[in-house]
Amino acid sequence: MSPFGTASDLFAGNVKDLQISILFLTLAILIFLVLMFFLSNIIMAKKRVFLVDFACYKPPEPLSCSRTFIMDKARKSGRFSEMTLDFMQKTMERSGIGDSSYLPEGLIMEPSNISLKEALRETRSVMFGAVREVLQKTGLHGSDIKILIVNCCVFCVSPSLSTMIVNEFKFRHDVISYNLQGMGCSAGLAAIGLAKSLLQVHSNSYALVLSTENICHGMYEGDDRSMILINCLFRVGGAAVLLSNRLSSRSAVKYELIHTVKTQTANSDRSYNCIIRKEDEDGETGISISKDLLAVAKRTIEINVISLGGLILPLMEQLKYAINNLIRYFHVTDITPYNPNFKKAIDHICSHVGAKPVLDDMQKNLRLTDLYMEASRMTLYRFGNTSSSSVWYELAYIEAKGRMKKGDRVWQIAFGSGFKCNSVIWRAIRSIKPEQKNPWSAEIGGYPVCHSVPGLFPYYFERPEKVVP
Repeated sequence: MSPFGTASDLFAGNVKDLQISILFLTLAILIFLVLMFFLSNIIMAKKRVFLVDFACYKPPEPLSCSRTFIMDKARKSGRFSEMTLDFMQKTMERSGIGDSSYLPEGLIMEPSNISLKEALRETRSVMFGAVREVLQKTGLHGSDIKILIVNCCVFCVSPSLSTMIVNEFKFRHDVISYNLQGMGCSAGLAAIGLAKSLLQVHSNSYALVLSTENICHGMYEGDDRSMILINCLFRVGGAAVLLSNRLSSRSAVKYELIHTVKTQTANSDRSYNCIIRKEDEDGETGISISKDLLAVAKRTIEINVISLGGLILPLMEQLKYAINNLIRYFHVTDITPYNPNFKKAIDHICSHVGAKPVLDDMQKNLRLTDLYMEASRMTLYRFGNTSSSSVWYELAYIEAKGRMKKGDRVWQIAFGSGFKCNSVIWRAIRSIKPEQKNPWSAEIGGYPVCHSVPGLFPYYFERPEKVVP
């Protein structure tokens, strides 16, 4: 007998050694995969951004004004021709704005005062009121904020608006602050995108975003109809939004930031010039809105929505859209364009209010139900166009109604000069209970309203709780 054993014994031993090697290799691969899984989760956790809370400024009731009051002030000023006054009257009647929105004190006093002093008083009231409320709601202090971003389109002062907040609330000396201007009504969501990028660099931090507009400084005193729309639609408002990537704050947060999508079409002269600040023939400064606005807005929003759809729509909806495009591109047959069903991807929408025609087009093109548009239409009716902060009054409305449930997805979309369109998708971390510190809390039982004024709404709100999106 061979001292090394038989050939079968040697073969069995080799097989056993091979099995042990395979076992150890399998275990090593499993351990590696587990480690990679936990490592990727740690890396992704550092990049996750959360909305801790937000606050919308609600002006004092003496600043509330009706459409009749605004028209009376315009007539008494003696600055506008009868043709312009008639245009203003018709615009406000069709705007979707009710009789309880707010103007700054400088425009309510007699005679009106749109001086720098009054503009500063307006801005300080809005900014400080919103920031103070969100800090109170979260129990934080100015020294806890690492990143500060303020956006306001037309009001540029020195020191800047962000510096005013730093001074008032005694932010830390190394706070990273930005002041975004001239970006129109989409700037608030652009600021959210900027805050997200900064939070992915600066770990364990809080970021505060303040969105507002100055009505005094933006008021137009000339007689050019293309520049008078601002006077008819814009109202006082502002919102402070607190974001964080801190692990310790995740038990108290409301939403997780899922997607941000930005679109700009300023490379087109038509887009660039559709909303522009300039002087009229008499030297009066104001915001000119061209007749191209709706066409430009529709095109820019379409580009943004297509980009967003690729991120959130179910695969079947994306396939339907792609096949429809191919059929129309190659002229296989004559079919209408397919509008994807975004109701399958989102639970709530907060669209920049703009004016009633803008909301009508949004509802039609996205095939949204009345309930989906309720927050937008009620915000326009109650607060008017508050520019970049309007999407936060809409989110506050949904919360005040008790409709925000754990896991719900919220789509905020805003658009403005440039022309730009920004979208943000949030996911509710928990069900949000109605709270007292909400601009709607004292009156939410009266909304949605039933209104009998022709043209104010394309439908009547009667029993919205029975409407299923």
